[in-house]
Order: sequence, then structure tokens, then C-alpha cells
Amino acid sequence: MKRFQYLRLAASACAAGALFGPLSPANAQTFSSSYTSTAPKHCRMIGKPSELDGSTSRVCPGKAGLIVSISEDDLRETVSVGRSRAAAAREPAARSGFGPFNSTTHTVEWRAVGGKPFAIIQRWHIADNNDPDKDGRPTAKPMLAVTRLPPGEVCHVAYVDAQANQNPNELARKAADDLARNFQCGKDEVKVIGESGRAVSMAKR
Repeated sequence: MKRFQYLRLAASACAAGALFGPLSPANAQTFSSSYTSTAPKHCRMIGKPSELDGSTSRVCPGKAGLIVSISEDDLRETVSVGRSRAAAAREPAARSGFGPFNSTTHTVEWRAVGGKPFAIIQRWHIADNNDPDKDGRPTAKPMLAVTRLPPGEVCHVAYVDAQANQNPNELARKAADDLARNFQCGKDEVKVIGESGRAVSMAKR
């Protein structure tokens, strides 16, 4: 009798497992990274550089039908993402610049889950006028910016100072994975992840 009850309980457990799936880490979401380039040679330039201030604009291929739109004006860049250049221009990210001179590197990291990208990570260089080099030019301080992607608005989610932290890439990926999808642009404040350094303090002004 006891053996019969044990077999019946075991069978019930197996049926429950088949119905609800295994309650194990294997059921957890799997995050991944892929990369695209925003180097001018890989992008489509929009118009000609302005003779007055050298301003430029370019559209670069991204992932999952998205493009990366980069505008430079007065040695300052803004970066946005959308299904088209016009869509990217309407996003909050297209109006999210930094006061000091700045630029981005040409590699964009796309964070995805189930093959669907939800955030990008980019390395920015923020010019520090208070720390000139031997030629008197401002030293560039590195920072990683996490930007959320559609559905929903495109905007900055988190900043990681790449000089003040030993593992900035890992911190930025974790911030993207934990924060980006539920971040509400215009309502939630951009988070500083890890130790704050000079680049982040300039970006947050």
C-alpha cells in the first residue's frame, strides 16, 4: 500500500513538472550582447558637414530593424535609436546631450533577451576643462551610458564611470538588464551605477 502511494505521488510530481516546467535556473532569462559599428565608413552621412560649426549627422545600421542616429554639433554628440531617422529624432535621447565637449566611440553594444534588443551601451568621452593635458587641451574622461530601446521611449537609463570602476562593462550590462525595460523616460532619474567619478559628475550637471 505504501509503495502504491509513493508511486502515485511521484507520478503527480512528474505531471506537475510537465505542466508548469522545471523551477530551475534553466528557466531564467538568457541575456546576450552583440555589436555594431557607428564608424562613418559604416554609416550613411546626412547632407554635408556645416561650414559654420562642422556639425554632422549620420545614420548607422543597428539590430532588429533599428538604426542608430548620431548628430554632432559644436563638438558635442547626441545619439538616438529608432525604426527610422525621423523616429529616432523624436525620442528623448535625441535631446539628451552633455554640457562639456564630448564624443562616442564607434562600438555599440546591444543587450538582448530572447534575441530582442532592449538596450544599448556606449562609451562616451567627456572633456574635462579642469584637467588639461601637456598641450593645454582638456583631458577626455570615459563613461558608459545605458540607453533603453523601444517598445516605449528611447532615453538614457544609467551612467557608469569607466575610470572610477574596475569592471565598468559588467556594471553597465547589469544596469541594462535590471533597469532598462521598466525605466520610464521623463519620470525616472538616470541612475549612477558603481563609484561616481569625474566623467559622471560632468555628465550629470
